[in-house]
Amino acid sequence: MSDSPTNTLNTWVEVPKNSDFTIYNLPFGVFQNKRLSPRIGVAIGDKIVDLSVLDQEGFFSDMFLPEGVFLNESLNELIGLGKVITRKIRERVQDLLLEDNEKLRDHSARGKVMVNRKEATMLLPVKIGDYTDFYSSLEHAANVGKMFRDPENALLPNWKHLPVGYHGRASSIIASGTPIIRPKGQMKNPESNTLVFGPSKKLDFELELAFITGKSTKLGDSVSTADAEDYIFGFVLFNDWSARDIQAWEYVPLGPFLGKNFASSISPWVVTLEALEQFRETGPPQEPEVMSYLKCDKPHSFDIQLEAYIQPEEEKSSKVCSSNFKDMYWNVAQQLAHHTVNGCNINVGDMMASGTISGKERDSFGSMLELSWNGSEVVKLESGTERKFIEDGDTVLMRGFAEKNGVRVGFGELKTKVLPAK
Repeated sequence: MSDSPTNTLNTWVEVPKNSDFTIYNLPFGVFQNKRLSPRIGVAIGDKIVDLSVLDQEGFFSDMFLPEGVFLNESLNELIGLGKVITRKIRERVQDLLLEDNEKLRDHSARGKVMVNRKEATMLLPVKIGDYTDFYSSLEHAANVGKMFRDPENALLPNWKHLPVGYHGRASSIIASGTPIIRPKGQMKNPESNTLVFGPSKKLDFELELAFITGKSTKLGDSVSTADAEDYIFGFVLFNDWSARDIQAWEYVPLGPFLGKNFASSISPWVVTLEALEQFRETGPPQEPEVMSYLKCDKPHSFDIQLEAYIQPEEEKSSKVCSSNFKDMYWNVAQQLAHHTVNGCNINVGDMMASGTISGKERDSFGSMLELSWNGSEVVKLESGTERKFIEDGDTVLMRGFAEKNGVRVGFGELKTKVLPAK
């Protein structure tokens, strides 16, 4: 089944206007509700297709899937079956949801298959073994360099030669809707230049996307840019929470630690690479020329609009920035090729985040660090409330979507509330 924009697809499911979860999307996730144990589903409009019920009713019988593969608490086993299988499953679901296909539309089990999304609790989509965060936005890296180093030489000498990254903490990655607690740590008092310990005063979000690996490698093997997408199952929104004051004191010489490892939030629905194919774009030009193992034979960037909102308690949300994934200097194929060029092995369910995604204009900066220029300016919300960083009681929301030729593929919402330090 082709879902290119030249082939219009219509579904018998009622899909609200501007829904992220169109028949062109069909992202995978893990859900449960009051009567259902954790299981795997596919989102369409305001519904979830319960894949375990579809399987029980024989809709996948020709695929010879492992028994109970859709009754897992993560997608790991399913995506580990390989892209040939997961692509067939997604295409089968898409075919069953087409307007003129009566097989599921008129089936007696339709009521059990279609679950109301608002009645479901979404879980972490994958069991994350390892997590890497890159630093791949030229504009973000330049802004940070201007703020904290030499404005005339904002980028470090290595930045345009390799995708900079660091190994992060997988255990503290949480699902959308899970609140975080303000972190504590050591900081330097900027006025007295003395050390203090306490709750972070510069809590920040980072607007990112992350890809999930769907294929493992052996220790010592590398993945080329040409083969990289065979190892990428799909994408989620990613908020890499940061305590800027803790981070500023600790990060030299080995990089982020307590300023980052307390929490990162992800959206629950994994948008597949196949769903994003029609939004593929050529990324920014790379100068100087990259080494041969980082060269690409096709574009690996995607036109995905990203937005971040702040919602104080008892107030409506206000959009504070909007950027685009296509502006990333280092693309996902280069990230994975560099990550593995030294023989580092990857596993199914590993998560690779993009790093903060910022654009050239002030309203496209993907963090409060940049929007407030490290607290030297205020960010005004629609209510008139002002922010320099994220305060207790604030909820940060992130959204992402791709739209072209009347086709929309989105990620839904990533939502996290900040609670006071313990």
